[in-house]
Amino acid sequence: MKKEQLHLTSLDKVYWPDEGITKGDLIEYYKTMAPYILPYLKNRPLSLKRNPNGILDEGFYQKDAGEFAPDWIKTESVYAESSDKMVHYLVCNNVKSLLYIANLGCIEMNPWNSVISKPGYPDYLVMDIDPSEKNTFDEVVDVALAVKTILDKANAEGYCKTSGASGMHVYIPCNKKYSYDEVRDFAKAIATRVHEQLPRITTIERSLAKRKKNEIYIDYLQNSIGQTLASAYSVRPRPLATVSAPLEWKEVKHGLSPAQFTLKNIHERVKQKGDLFKAVLGKGLDMKKALKLLEV
Repeated sequence: MKKEQLHLTSLDKVYWPDEGITKGDLIEYYKTMAPYILPYLKNRPLSLKRNPNGILDEGFYQKDAGEFAPDWIKTESVYAESSDKMVHYLVCNNVKSLLYIANLGCIEMNPWNSVISKPGYPDYLVMDIDPSEKNTFDEVVDVALAVKTILDKANAEGYCKTSGASGMHVYIPCNKKYSYDEVRDFAKAIATRVHEQLPRITTIERSLAKRKKNEIYIDYLQNSIGQTLASAYSVRPRPLATVSAPLEWKEVKHGLSPAQFTLKNIHERVKQKGDLFKAVLGKGLDMKKALKLLEV
């Protein structure tokens, strides 16, 4: 194999046994959805979660591209304090790179919140709504709507998506105007206010040991350099091959389920509705004004 070629392997391997969905189906999905997902991956280091044996296998995490990465795929070297070494992250800027990463068994795509040209300044703030096993999805919806209420008060636009698993994500555009520290402080202010509104079912306590068993964790700490979440339109290694699906706020109501959005139907949805997440990469909020409005 020439190093500039893309060689896809084991396309008949079944990744979702109950649904009969293969690795080839996954790769075809990413090929079809490339125009929609690539804007959220471009120029961002990726943390690789690999499930080369499908969703029944626990899989493993990989950050470094490794010595076998082809010459044509872009990488970005970042110093990691935890390991005291350089990590060579894969960067996915085109369809060929996307399919190479999927061929590694990466069912989901996990990009940084910032791009390599300005790594300390995220494009968006993330509110990660992470439920316990004892929470209902209706309760997750309630938390997302509480975030929306606070953003409305702050005159800040927020865009919502299912995580593709059990939670939801709300993104607030920042357009690289603020550091991670500034963004995280603002996210904490939002999380604190949501917890005040919904003290019975939410927590901002990071320690699992200190959380109650029926609390939804509002994770504002995702707003740190190197942290990643599943991208919009990323498939997840979950039953039904669910996808992290951008939503209209009018869809965020009781009865909503992550199972509604899968590898099999998301392309048709996007053809009908367009890319509902597009503005996340657009004009950022005025944080100073937003904080003043929240203090009223």
